[in-house]
Parts: sequence; C-alpha cells; structure tokens
Amino acid sequence: MEKKPHFVRREFLPREVSSISLALLLAAVLLLNALLYLYLNTFSSSLGRVETDSGLCPFGHFKFGAVKNCSPWLSCDAINREVRKLKCVGEGAVKKVFLSEWKEKKVVLSQLTNSELKEDFLHGLKMLKALQSKHVVRLLGYCEQQFTILTEYHPLGSLRSLNETLHVPKYKGMNTWHRRLMLAIDYVSVIRYLHSSPLGTLVMCDSNDLDKVLSQYLLTSDFHVLVNDLDALPLVNRSAGRLVKCGHRELRGEFVAPEQRWPYGEDVPFEDDLMPPYDEKTDIWKIPDVSNFFLGHVEGSDIVRLHLFDIHAACKKKDPAERPSAQEVLDTYRKVLTLLIREAAMPGTREML
Repeated sequence: MEKKPHFVRREFLPREVSSISLALLLAAVLLLNALLYLYLNTFSSSLGRVETDSGLCPFGHFKFGAVKNCSPWLSCDAINREVRKLKCVGEGAVKKVFLSEWKEKKVVLSQLTNSELKEDFLHGLKMLKALQSKHVVRLLGYCEQQFTILTEYHPLGSLRSLNETLHVPKYKGMNTWHRRLMLAIDYVSVIRYLHSSPLGTLVMCDSNDLDKVLSQYLLTSDFHVLVNDLDALPLVNRSAGRLVKCGHRELRGEFVAPEQRWPYGEDVPFEDDLMPPYDEKTDIWKIPDVSNFFLGHVEGSDIVRLHLFDIHAACKKKDPAERPSAQEVLDTYRKVLTLLIREAAMPGTREML
C-alpha cells in the first residue's frame, strides 16, 4: 500500500525572532552612527572655525566676561585710573606679573622689570596685538610708555599645574584620555597658528625644556589651551633667506631639536656667529614630548600613544625637512580622536554583526 506523504510542520518563530533581533541591532547601529556623525560634525566645526572667529572683536577692541559689546583697549590713563594691583603672582626675566582688579573683575597686569630687555617686552606686546585670536590670551589694554600690558585672568594658571588641577575633585571628571588628547590638539593648533600667522611663520623660541614650554601656555576654565607669552617669536622668511636662532647661547639636551645644538663638537668652543640658523621645524621636534605630558597616565592614554606613534616618529626625524608640518600633525591628531571616539561609542559592533 502506497504511503501518503508525511508533512512535517516547521516552526518559523525562531527565524522570525532572529530577523527581528538583527533588524533592531541594525537600527541601533544606524542610530549610533547618526548620533556620532552629529557629534563629530559639531566637533569638527568647532575645530575648523576660522582663527579669528566671530566671537572676537575688531582690532583694538575686546569683549570681557558676559558683556556682549566690544570695548577699546584700555589706554595708559584708563589703566592708571581704573586698574588696582592685588598681589604679585609671578616674575620672569622680562616682566613681573600682578593679579589685579578692573571694574570688580580679576585681570592680569604685566610690567617690565629689566630695562635691558625692553625690546623683548615690546616685541611681546606687538605680537599680542597682532595675533589676537582664539589661540592667544585676550589683550585688554597696554601702555608702552610705562611698559605695561593688561590681559585676561585665567584662574587655573599655566599648564605647569595641569596634573595637579586634574586631581582636584572638581575637575577629576576631566582626567580622561579624551580630554587630555583634546588639550594636545589645542596645543598643536597653537603651533599651527603661529606657523601660518597673519605675520608669517613664527617660531616659539621660549621652549628649551618642557617646563619652559608649559609656562608659556594657560589653561582656561573650560579646559582649552591659550598661548600667553609671546616675547620670543622670531620670523622665518624663506623667500628672503631669513632663518632664526633662539637666543645667543648654546642649547643642550634632547628636548631641543638637533639643529639647535652646537654642531662642531666639544673640542670647538661655542660661538654664536658660527651657529647655523634654523626654521620652524624645531617646534615640530618638540610636539611628541609635550603631547606625552598632556596624555599623562590615565586609562586609554597608551592606546592614544599607539595611534600617534607614526606621526610622532616623523616629528623626531633628524632632518628637519623630513618632519611633517604642524598642519599635518594636527590633521593626524584629529583623525585619531575621531577614530577613538567612534570605537568607544560602538564597541564590539563588528563582532555582533
């Protein structure tokens, strides 16, 4: 007798559930990508805005605090009449710095201390006036006759105290690889700005060791980096054949670039006239060491260093011509930040699919 075909009932529910799960997963990935795109687009816009952004005033003016209108730089009379010194907060070879008060707001008053260095002081003032941008401390006024400069006050001080600041309970949430890398990006952005400034290619000469570099920059209350000391910014002009030398003394140590060191050996006494000049690539040589300080030793910082290894190796090329430009370093830093944010936002997504 012929057997009737036996139909087996199949259960489709598991496959349906699997399809639904996959669809939900894909939807979640697409949503994460959309949110990440919006975040990175906003971040890139903030990084890529013009150096003299719309928040800055016309030349010769400033905005202070929450005030919307721009005011002219304070004159000698205004500084003498309206600014009150509170206490001395620092002193260097060129100037003494006072925490001061103007219209119930904290400000910084800098005054020349060594008349022999008045040219350095006036050069710093000239640079401060010409380079006002989002990278440079805000100038509020000056008096050339009295060798006085008035600038905005930043209570977190110089980058020397960065690690101490990040261990204060109020700021511990900022002590992450992400925030530290953004500070390094700010620093490289300053170098890029100086190398392509409105005045031409400027070299940051007050940078013979790490501590000296850190003292030249301020940390703002919203955790950005501003250059503060512009007393030693010589101009490179290749078309005119003009290179620079940072001072007239012999420079030593691994922190300074090879071309900044005496090239004729220990047997030949140093003579400034025989020392060859150099260009802005000395700043590039120092970027890895400064960035290493910024990154610190928090969770994830070693991963950042790994991603920056190749660009940092290029910065340390002995031949200055083989080192990248500040713009190339900045582009790499931004790409690494974008990549690591993306990976942090969607960990394991590839494996899930």
